Amino acid sequence: MIVIIDYGMGNLRSVYNKFKRMGINCIISSKKEDIESAEKLILPGVGHFKYGMQNLQSFGLIDILIKKVIDEKTPILGICLGTQLFCRHSQEGNCEGLGWLDAEVVKFNVSDRLKYKVPHMGWNQVRHSGQLPIFRDIPDGANFYFVHSYVAHPEDESIIASRTDYGAPFCSAVQRGLLVATQIYPEKSGILGLQLYRNFLEMAAA
Repeated sequence: MIVIIDYGMGNLRSVYNKFKRMGINCIISSKKEDIESAEKLILPGVGHFKYGMQNLQSFGLIDILIKKVIDEKTPILGICLGTQLFCRHSQEGNCEGLGWLDAEVVKFNVSDRLKYKVPHMGWNQVRHSGQLPIFRDIPDGANFYFVHSYVAHPEDESIIASRTDYGAPFCSAVQRGLLVATQIYPEKSGILGLQLYRNFLEMAAA
């Protein structure tokens, strides 16, 4: 069973609907017993980094997530804010994250603010090497949908699964083992977004 983690931050239902259309058994839940029994986890999210961390704490989810992801190596996919929460620290709210990725989350610093609006919103190319399973059967340079003002900067470049250019290249997806994190909104990215979800499910089941 897949559990989409409910911590009061955003686009849970749209992710749920995509999985149901794919015929995948999933639930939205903040219950520890559901997370405990999950085979795979999804951490989506829209909003402010600091509030996301506060919500995870107030929902009592941090310890069970550490147990599942770090101790038990349960596959997890972070989407947008979920991806950023995996990181060590964010400038947004000057707040510590879960620390699963050695990465700093920083605001877009674009020189041409007439050409490059912040937040970065809309379709953009995703460049990947094809060497990491999350982009299997997805063409290099394919377009995906984004909405975000902050980006993660991993210290270890070997875990960067894709880059996207918005005034300058930024990390748009990360994969380290069974932990996958993407700034992309797969549920808003059409057929290729569904393929990214399938790749996560297949990778996790291997």
